[in-house]
Amino acid sequence: MSRLFGSVRARATLGASLVVALALVAAGAAVLFSLRANLTGQADGRANAAAREVASQLVANRPYGDLDLPDGDEAPVQVVDENGKLVAASEDLERISGTGTDAVKPGPAARPAGGGSDRERPEPGETGEIDDEAEYTDGSATVDGESGDYRFAAVEVSTEDKGDLTVYAGGSLADEQSAVSTALTSMLIGFPLLLGVVAGVTWLVTRRALRPVAAITAEMSAITASEDLARRVPEPDTHDEIARLARTTNETLTALETSVERQRRFVADASHELRSPIASLRTQLEVGAAHPELLDVEGAVEDTVRLQELAADLLLLARLDAGEKPGGARVDLAAFVREELSQRTRDRVDVHTDLKSVEVAGSRGQLARVLGNLLNNAQRHARSRVTVTTRTDGMWAVLEVSDDGSGVPPGERERIFERFVRLDDARTRDEGGAGLGLAIARDVAARHGGTLVVDEAPSGGARFELRLPSPQSSAD
Repeated sequence: MSRLFGSVRARATLGASLVVALALVAAGAAVLFSLRANLTGQADGRANAAAREVASQLVANRPYGDLDLPDGDEAPVQVVDENGKLVAASEDLERISGTGTDAVKPGPAARPAGGGSDRERPEPGETGEIDDEAEYTDGSATVDGESGDYRFAAVEVSTEDKGDLTVYAGGSLADEQSAVSTALTSMLIGFPLLLGVVAGVTWLVTRRALRPVAAITAEMSAITASEDLARRVPEPDTHDEIARLARTTNETLTALETSVERQRRFVADASHELRSPIASLRTQLEVGAAHPELLDVEGAVEDTVRLQELAADLLLLARLDAGEKPGGARVDLAAFVREELSQRTRDRVDVHTDLKSVEVAGSRGQLARVLGNLLNNAQRHARSRVTVTTRTDGMWAVLEVSDDGSGVPPGERERIFERFVRLDDARTRDEGGAGLGLAIARDVAARHGGTLVVDEAPSGGARFELRLPSPQSSAD
């Protein structure tokens, strides 16, 4: 059963059929109830009219034997006195139930006793009185061999010479039963056919609507099998949820392709960057092993340091790509900058500061790497001056590192934050680094909820602006 209704199409068809079935049952029940009530009301009206016609004759002092009673098969009538005795009945009445008495043949005619009723007698000169209200009951009767169900109206009559009488007249329910039976038969035949049509239409419409999903599924399976992330799923020319699903799937594939391609380039670039210092270090060691007097210890140390820094950068990038959280430690940027500058001993030009105390929340180690990378970049390009400032700007803490070098061309101000990018191809690798420093700095800034951009400094060089959320400003 679970496999039978395992598809969306089957569940949609079943759901639509159940809803329509419930609606049809409710509507059919309402129609039958209304029809039955309407036809029963008509039977009540016929019975009441027949009973009052006979009551009018009784009020006119017509003898029981001279009463003009309706035909029995149309409206069987009984007249019962105050003692419950049948005094008149329709001709050919053979059986009756649901009235005051089951008798069908009146006994010998007799004048009722004058004081036998508790009802108020008419005033002298009046011939009688007919009650305005009638009571209705369900019953059955057999007239001239034909049996049927009836609605009986009971009308009370007060006469001077006959006393209190009750007239029972029946209205046939044959029309009501026939109409209800016909309507029920039509529903029993029509409802299944209508349900079949609804189920068929739902099945076809759902199949047509889900056809793009099948195409998307097939293409995704092909992409998974081929590992070709350049392929895309077909997008239907509609504006519904399936079209949005296809567009979102293609956007996800694009992002995945970009991520995989970036990872491949990263691995290739990292391998290329590692090859040079490793090869240089190996060459120096091999020369030193063969000719100890020619061993360049200082160069070997520099290559080893470069390898260590490159390995540290790659490790940090891997942690950032893995989603490492920066933490929430409070860091005073002014004190932090002073401490980091005090530990730098190999700077080529002097570093000037303009520091205002402002707090940020994050990883002190990662922020130290950002500041160090920005200072190293500024030292490589500055002519005579590097400036570090800290300040607040609304809800942001701002750290700026600027130099008086040649600056960064406007068209390259985003590309320099890509991994393994160097703008000065004439620089040696030792002077220019591996091209990871600014990429690491921007990634760290993004992990801290901030931004890192570059523009032109007042001195004409480059100014790198790091903006981080300031908890201190939020608290204020």
